[in-house]
Amino acid sequence: MSQQLSAEEVKKHNIERMSEALGTRYTARWQELAVLHLYWAEYKELFGTKPARIDLMNQAAPAFFHMLQEELWDNRLMHLARITDSPKSVGKDNLTVRNLPDLIDDARLKAKVAALVDIALDATKFCRDWRNRRIGHIDLALATGAPAAPLAETNRKQVNEALKAIADVMNALDAHYFDSETMYDRPVRMNGALEFLFVLNDGIKARDARDKRIEAGEYRTEDLTVDDV
Repeated sequence: MSQQLSAEEVKKHNIERMSEALGTRYTARWQELAVLHLYWAEYKELFGTKPARIDLMNQAAPAFFHMLQEELWDNRLMHLARITDSPKSVGKDNLTVRNLPDLIDDARLKAKVAALVDIALDATKFCRDWRNRRIGHIDLALATGAPAAPLAETNRKQVNEALKAIADVMNALDAHYFDSETMYDRPVRMNGALEFLFVLNDGIKARDARDKRIEAGEYRTEDLTVDDV
């Protein structure tokens, strides 16, 4: 679509092309997946691009950035698990790719999407294991060191593959109804992690220069003041 549409206009357009139920859930699912890709891109910008960035953060606040890395990682696994959750939990409906096939009338498309959903479920098994036994719940055996199956292996490659598998589900719908696809892995980012790293780098350089001036006894008045933040 060439013109800029509001969120409601996009939803209406999707419903017109699909159906009320499918268009509504597709729109919400699209937004959720786009946000997940954005967050994942920011995580990779900080922790998955090059060692020099890790070194930079460790020079500033290693304990804080270690905590941030773990929290962002756990949240991405939780997010992937939610996207591929069962259609119902405790009798309540969930927004998940697993309920998409049942909303499709076209038999060939239904079968294709169902097969892609199965691939996505397999690609995200590790996320559900972590969600069920460490993030969303604390498995007693794991927590106390009792005999237990180890948690599934996790790494960035697995997360990338899981994201692609889910995007493939959504893009199968895009291709059928809109003759297009969404490049989820290229989110538009402004004033995010990269900009933060540039500011952090400048701050560390300024801090180191100040410390050298103080050590040499050539400090400025502002070197001895601490601004409120």
